Amino acid sequence: MTDKQRVRLAVIGGRRGASFAMALQALQEQAELTSVCDLSEGVLDKWREDYPGIRTFTSYEALLESDVCNAVFLATPLRLHARQAVEAMRADKHVLSEVVAATTVDECWQLIEMVEKTGKTYMLAENYCYMRPNMMVRNMADQGVFGATVYAEGAYIHDCRELLFDDRDQLTWRGELRRSANGNTYPTHSLGPVAQWLGAVHGGRDRLVSVATWMSPTRACELYAAERFGPDHPAAQKDFWCVGDSGSTLLQCESGAVIYLRVDWASARPHNMTHYVLQGTRAGYLSARRHHQREDNLIWIDGMSPGSSPSGKAEWEALEVYKDRYEHPYWREWGELAEQAGHGGGDFFVLKDFFDAVLSGARPAIDVYDAVTWSSVFPLSALSVQRGSAPVDIPRFDAASGE
Repeated sequence: MTDKQRVRLAVIGGRRGASFAMALQALQEQAELTSVCDLSEGVLDKWREDYPGIRTFTSYEALLESDVCNAVFLATPLRLHARQAVEAMRADKHVLSEVVAATTVDECWQLIEMVEKTGKTYMLAENYCYMRPNMMVRNMADQGVFGATVYAEGAYIHDCRELLFDDRDQLTWRGELRRSANGNTYPTHSLGPVAQWLGAVHGGRDRLVSVATWMSPTRACELYAAERFGPDHPAAQKDFWCVGDSGSTLLQCESGAVIYLRVDWASARPHNMTHYVLQGTRAGYLSARRHHQREDNLIWIDGMSPGSSPSGKAEWEALEVYKDRYEHPYWREWGELAEQAGHGGGDFFVLKDFFDAVLSGARPAIDVYDAVTWSSVFPLSALSVQRGSAPVDIPRFDAASGE
């Protein structure tokens, strides 16, 4: 493949972007890293040291005006993603965006309008969709192993309070986010994989139609601020933080299937990198708590696993038992390379699928319609909380696409 046939990629947001270096190296036949943009010269110095000759920018606008790239990877704070994606497509660049895609419903429609107007490739970098067990369960669901899928769970449970303040004790973007509208502000790691399992995706067999959210009081961040800065600090006061410690979201699918999401990135507890459940008429799945090495991902399949369910003698098995039969083709072919990258192989596969889509012109694996549908849980859940946790309709974002 010649240089002209490769994607010329700019990384926007050098800190998070740096964690993709290994995946970019593995995919260099498809893409060339041409440039990096970050506000910090210190961050850019490290990139220049690691990639001599790379072009660096502190101005996103200047990068877009140059001819240094034909695609951008947005690894910036999440409130910037929609605006920066729109600006990139307007500048004739393809876009791979970190999660979430948008934080308002208006931004969701703006993204769709720009993709449809320009024809540029837009993909959401939801790396949790690509983790090995998640792809294996998707493969099994697509092959009918679960029968009719009727219920799923996803959760993001991660104490991120140390990330609320920078080394100057100023609020980071995560800190500012916790002062925004009260709702499920980080839904896509939980929702993306299970929506795919249920077929509730663009062009799939089902779709998401409504969302309702309940939020607990906010206590953990007050306590953290009081212990870090003293009880008189503004962040230790009851009215400082807006987002509750723990949120519960229920989504209804058109088929009647139900999805339960939990979000909690403030409570004191070990990190649950992943938590997923899938229930069908013929099988059930329960994920391990990631970073707890004594647990397995568990599955029970009627007629294949030990025991019968109605008799009460069904016994869980490790998902690994079915690897030879149901391993996803991606992981069979690319697993060794993917495991060297971050987020359980997800960082490798999001880049690979994005580059494939740009080079082939095919629809990306997580297109703009799925990106905005999953991300819309952020603003719609906040609206639900404002309405006393009443259900809120999810717009049919893909209506204009004809599917």
